[in-house]
Amino acid sequence: MSNSASPSNVIKKPLYEGVFFDLDGTLADTAPDLVAAANLLRIKRNLDPLPYEVLRPRASAGARGLIFGAFGYDKDHPEFEELRLEFLANYEKDICVHTKLFDGVSDVLDDLENHAITWGIVTNKSERLTHPLLNLMNLAKRSQAIIGGDTTPFAKPHPAPILKAAEICSVNPLNCIYVGDDLRDIEAGKAAGMKTVAAAYGYCGCDEHFSEWGADHIIHHPSELSAILLAS
Repeated sequence: MSNSASPSNVIKKPLYEGVFFDLDGTLADTAPDLVAAANLLRIKRNLDPLPYEVLRPRASAGARGLIFGAFGYDKDHPEFEELRLEFLANYEKDICVHTKLFDGVSDVLDDLENHAITWGIVTNKSERLTHPLLNLMNLAKRSQAIIGGDTTPFAKPHPAPILKAAEICSVNPLNCIYVGDDLRDIEAGKAAGMKTVAAAYGYCGCDEHFSEWGADHIIHHPSELSAILLAS
């Protein structure tokens, strides 16, 4: 009788020391609350709200992206700063009304923890917004590093935030992976020396298609990440 393990009993071994995630559009579907905050700006100015599908791709770019989507204004427009502050006030007030983890993310995080793989969050969302949101989503105590867009002097696509997360977690960036739904995420992860995963199920709001970002892997559902992270 053979002593070899059956396929169901094969032990999967981690391929990476650590996994770091973007937040908006990668771990959490925050677009419903971000779009609502942007449409409130339009409603207040007697403009019709825009369809969710129109503004959703802008969500990964935060206030800047959503104001551009809602009004066509960039940061140099004279009304931009007023709109930005009002947008942030709207969003902060209702930051976790419809926001939730993407389907499958919870299972991925469970897999990481069950295999003792360090994981953390690196986002361009400010700490002022990031920490309250993660507390409401019960992720703050689970994530071993939380880096906001203003935690370091630089935001993504600069590698500094991702390298800071690796430093906090005492892991070698070269043995880690970064997952995100924006070109800036892939650029930052590669600059930090990490393998990269493009989350094609996210917002992917830049002009270049995610297939052109140069990511090491592309996933269309969070559940696909476990196969990348674990080997039989």
